[in-house]
Amino acid sequence: MSTVSVEVPESLHAAAGELARESGVTVDQLVASALAEKVSALAGPGWLAARAARGDRARFEVALGQVADIEPDEQDRLE
Repeated sequence: MSTVSVEVPESLHAAAGELARESGVTVDQLVASALAEKVSALAGPGWLAARAARGDRARFEVALGQVADIEPDEQDRLE
């Protein structure tokens, strides 16, 4: 683990403390979770583009051909 020291406005620190208490976690856990969400959101499009570039339509068609051709359950039908 690494330690990060960040200065934030007192009101933000108080709000984070309250949210952490309500969520049953520490402020450190709340901040780490928020940072992880932000990093994922910012890195996500690049990651998805890299995955898409590795895609292979022919292999997808082969995999799709192995799926049984049956009607969906009632609750899964489109209206």
